[in-house]
Amino acid sequence: MNIELILASQSPRRRELLQLLGLPFQVQVANADEDSVTDPDPKSNVIETARLKAQIISAKLAHKRSASGIFVLAADTTVAFEQEMLNKPVDETAAFHMLAKLRNTKHEVHTGFVLLELATGREWQGVSTAVVTMRPYSDAEMNAYIATGDPVDKAGAYAIQHPVFQPVAHLEGCYCNVMGLPVCDLINALRQFVGWQTDPFAELDFTAVAQAHQNHPCPTLNILQQSTT
Repeated sequence: MNIELILASQSPRRRELLQLLGLPFQVQVANADEDSVTDPDPKSNVIETARLKAQIISAKLAHKRSASGIFVLAADTTVAFEQEMLNKPVDETAAFHMLAKLRNTKHEVHTGFVLLELATGREWQGVSTAVVTMRPYSDAEMNAYIATGDPVDKAGAYAIQHPVFQPVAHLEGCYCNVMGLPVCDLINALRQFVGWQTDPFAELDFTAVAQAHQNHPCPTLNILQQSTT
């Protein structure tokens, strides 16, 4: 089956990560009212929010439902600190408070994703969780980072990949999940839900996927690599 993905996201990080799979995709922005999803459980919340985005794009593309092999991919990420969800900060003050709360502590990052087959309405739902330990950065470092504007569109007000701030001391789980799209779990979903068969030396470059993890071990990636050797 030829596969075409519709990425329901304006996130440049998700676009960058999705490109690693080598599949054709288009971008459609859902403009979903994320505040309308009120489930207090972080894992359920990100899945429900991703599902809302996927359904919005599916409705917009109703004219394409006769075509096979088109799948809408939507994702949502939250930072959970003691079960409190820290999403995108509304302003610099909120960003400072979030970063101060997370400083020198552990929290979880949950990314929920949904694959929706346009022709049939079938769905695959998944969630990836990573445990992140932040370093003891100073107030001055936080203010300098906030001044760059980078925290504005980030759950928890930080980017794990920021080259200067480098807020994370330790990571357990998928680095790409913390960036906003767990590509390793997505590969598994495509194999099981879509029947996508990958060749590590052709359709899928596992070297590029591994490099995207920035030397952070990913259990799912290890399993994927072992299954193709």
